[in-house]
Amino acid sequence: MTTQDIQIREAKESDFAAVMQVEKEAFGYEKEAILVSQLLEDKSATPVLSLLAFNEDEAVGHILFTKATLDGKASPLIYLLAPLAIKPQHQKQGIGGMLINEGLKKLKGIGAEMVFVLGHESYYPKYGFKQDAGSMGFAAPYPIPEEHAGAWMVYHLSSESVDGVKGRVVCADALNKPEHWRE
Repeated sequence: MTTQDIQIREAKESDFAAVMQVEKEAFGYEKEAILVSQLLEDKSATPVLSLLAFNEDEAVGHILFTKATLDGKASPLIYLLAPLAIKPQHQKQGIGGMLINEGLKKLKGIGAEMVFVLGHESYYPKYGFKQDAGSMGFAAPYPIPEEHAGAWMVYHLSSESVDGVKGRVVCADALNKPEHWRE
């Protein structure tokens, strides 16, 4: 399989079982699948962007972006990336990067200005995410321990200046629990 064999499209309601299968296999347990299920039902997360990667007819990867805001302010359109899941036998083949890039392109197309992620410090910067968003004035929904500050990252989709735009990121209700904010 090569990345040319991979097709990416927005997930439909009829893809729910495939999304759950990818999440369970990728993480080896159900916690992320349950979170994704909750986020897909969560009105505070909408509009969501849910993308599936297929190799022929098999769903092999999934990424979810949920709407977020900056606390108490008229905020730019921002999103959180969580989670990114690739079935184990398809990892390290570029599928995650394809999903990230396609998601960022689609979000830019709807006018989103920033995307945040709490993730692997060596992985997401490859796709343009800037580490330690907290030091840039964007606090995570829950405190990130100092030794993991670099794992809280931001991607600027807009070349428009967001100078002066700062605040704590407020995520969807389903994601707004301390256990989801430990790297």
